Amino acid sequence: MNKKILMVLTNHEQLGNTGLKTGWYLPEAAHPWNVFTQAGYDLSWTSPKGGFARMDGVDLDDPIQVEFLNTFSEKGPDTQAASAVNADEFDAIFFVGGHGAMWDFPADASLGAIAMSIYNRGGVVSAVCHGPAGLINLKLSTGQYLVAGKKVAAFTNDEEVAAGLADEVPFLLSSILEQRGALMTAAPHFESHIATDGRLVTGQNPDSATETAQAVVVALKTHEDSLVRQL
Repeated sequence: MNKKILMVLTNHEQLGNTGLKTGWYLPEAAHPWNVFTQAGYDLSWTSPKGGFARMDGVDLDDPIQVEFLNTFSEKGPDTQAASAVNADEFDAIFFVGGHGAMWDFPADASLGAIAMSIYNRGGVVSAVCHGPAGLINLKLSTGQYLVAGKKVAAFTNDEEVAAGLADEVPFLLSSILEQRGALMTAAPHFESHIATDGRLVTGQNPDSATETAQAVVVALKTHEDSLVRQL
């Protein structure tokens, strides 16, 4: 039976008060999709509201992005609402980044319940760039934050400043993760960097998407014997 990975996309479209649109970042979905499918894993797609979610960051000079869009559609994959997802079907969850994730990932109770169900069964929780916004409110049964005491990578405060959006996002992601007890690690601006701490895998920025997905595959194989599979 193939392992199944749940890919999470944001539905949020407004980029603060800029008047600009945002959403999920295409390379942060397409490159992990390529890694996971090449490794033989089955993927499903979810978002807080379900349906089509707006994408951002399209680069048609990237053959992997083009292949992704040809596989799904020019709008990307259709998603199932998180409230309708059966967490028992999945061995890992991957929170795709994009600035929109900062608004709707943290407070979505269904996403949180899915992620913790997967983790508590021995599965892998992962995220890239702004995707770790989906981790900030996750708690273990002890009441401790999932990220507390664990190595974590995410879009840095300096990268947010460089992007000109530090005053537009609802919070600075690396700061709030650190407040939750995460041991933040980082590379220089916009260089690939990941952090793996047991069954928690995170990546810093868009350039980290492939490496993050590769680390998820390693984590799944490493912890295969501990996973409780639900049929």
